[in-house]
Amino acid sequence: MKSPLQKLEFRYLGIVDYLETWEAMKTFTLERQPDQCDEIWFLQHPPVFTLGQAGKPEHILNAHDVPVVNTDRGGQVTYHGPGQIIAYLLLDVRRRKLGIRDLVIMIENCLITLLDEYGIKADGRRDAPGVYVQSRKIAALGLRIRNGCSYHGLSLNVDMDLGPFSDINPCGYEGMEVTQMRDFECVPSHLSLSDIQARLAEILAASLVQLPNNQG
Repeated sequence: MKSPLQKLEFRYLGIVDYLETWEAMKTFTLERQPDQCDEIWFLQHPPVFTLGQAGKPEHILNAHDVPVVNTDRGGQVTYHGPGQIIAYLLLDVRRRKLGIRDLVIMIENCLITLLDEYGIKADGRRDAPGVYVQSRKIAALGLRIRNGCSYHGLSLNVDMDLGPFSDINPCGYEGMEVTQMRDFECVPSHLSLSDIQARLAEILAASLVQLPNNQG
């Protein structure tokens, strides 16, 4: 029988409301049992700007008619919309003996591995968590740890309207450029969110299983 460290359940939720999903993550985290397996939720959100705990309203230059939500994840402001893969990592990090910085690096490395498979060379930045392609942000990270467990997670720009990013200072950085997978010629024209999502799930699962504290 697999230990809770080896169990990982994936949920594919489609396009779902941000506030409802946030409440569901908090409920899951507060009510989960010590032997309950970790989950990763894959989804998309309708257009929404979210401000993290350190978020400053002045970094939203013009919200237009896009909702703004003050949330409890780390980080500043970002945008979510259809065509962006979101993975929320509901992990018992205390059980995994996984520090927050270790978790951030693991997520970044998984995204870098995924992008490399599509011919996109990316890297992380110590001063600004996330994944970048030649200084343009392609994936954002924001996490919350509560009762030794994580929620929130990552967003990867795949095939979306990037326009709303020009209405904010992404992650609090004035003039930061963003990009997405479909803008690279090396990515196949038949780019499928579901295929990318499935591959990212495999990479995340492998990384979590291979963590030193999960072996033996």
